[in-house]
Amino acid sequence: MLRRLVLQAIVFVIAFQLISLLRETSMLSTDTPLNKAIPAQQTLNIENIPTLMGETASLKAQGKTTILYFFAPWCKICHASIGNLQTLFEKNENIDVVAIAMDYSSTDEVLDFTSQHQLTFPIALGTQALKKTFEVSGYPSYYVLNIDNVIVGKSMGYSSQLGLYLRSL
Repeated sequence: MLRRLVLQAIVFVIAFQLISLLRETSMLSTDTPLNKAIPAQQTLNIENIPTLMGETASLKAQGKTTILYFFAPWCKICHASIGNLQTLFEKNENIDVVAIAMDYSSTDEVLDFTSQHQLTFPIALGTQALKKTFEVSGYPSYYVLNIDNVIVGKSMGYSSQLGLYLRSL
């Protein structure tokens, strides 16, 4: 009986990993410099994205490993995983985080989400152009940028604090 359960668990983990890899194939490739991910003819300025607090945020790494977290306030998985990102941000001074709200109906909806989770990193207000540029097809989607603004990690869906940390190494 125990052997059967272990075998089923192994099959489940392998199937889960394969499904995750398939979903992530639609995302930007790792080892892609951020400046190559944005076509030259595109006028999208990723260094001055409006934030929830009326300021601007850059989606480029500013001398630290940076996690770009694309979320939607209505996304249940985003609600479940955002706390892991907040904890990682608080515990690791070598990692920056910028969350990008997508597919929201109002800034009040985004403000409610951020207040509910007591987020302390910048919350940028995303656009359809940003969604298309970063090839975001589901939520949450993560990109990890190294200090040279090269994509070194990516993920779609729930990620634990440990999973986020390991992707940012």
